[in-house]
Amino acid sequence: MATVADSGGPVGADGPARLVEPAGRARLGGASRRRFRPAPIVETSRLALHPFSDDHVDALFAIQGDREAMRHTHAVASREECAERLRTFAALEATLGFAPWTVKLRSDGHVIGWGGLSIDPFEPGWGVEVSYFFHPAHWGQGYATELVRTTLDHGFGALSLPAIGAFVRPANAASARVLQKCGFLRLGYERELERDRYEARPRPGRAGG
Repeated sequence: MATVADSGGPVGADGPARLVEPAGRARLGGASRRRFRPAPIVETSRLALHPFSDDHVDALFAIQGDREAMRHTHAVASREECAERLRTFAALEATLGFAPWTVKLRSDGHVIGWGGLSIDPFEPGWGVEVSYFFHPAHWGQGYATELVRTTLDHGFGALSLPAIGAFVRPANAASARVLQKCGFLRLGYERELERDRYEARPRPGRAGG
């Protein structure tokens, strides 16, 4: 159960996503060294969604190690913890066919966040969910909305998933707004998680719906 971090804002300039074949393999370590063909890069109007690579760890640790930026979800204590968690999530691609992306700006290739689909490998009992975090410098610009909408299109279209969940602390109003803009409905409060549970299902007209 990977919860979403702060990152809400106005809806971005969304457009259809396209797939770009990657130039090389993502470099994974630890328990995730099993070789598999990496997922293609997904491009939206402003974002390039890359399969996780060890090259991304430093930029993502700058976010995930910031306790204020991650106040609504898990902040890591060290670069090593960050790397191992991200590798563990990335390894889901080999077994599930999906895993969260590293989020870069198309304009300059700068890493600004992480997110997408997963079944949390650390708390796997909560089903398929969308989660994300972004650098505070890029909050309020609609990037989370752009990522979540692309994630739903991928999940309901290419993967034909029947439902996608999300979990948000009640104080995280920005991320709750992102989910609501993207068509998620609040199902209730999960006392065990201390989070509100949301769910999206395919809509008529959406791929897979």
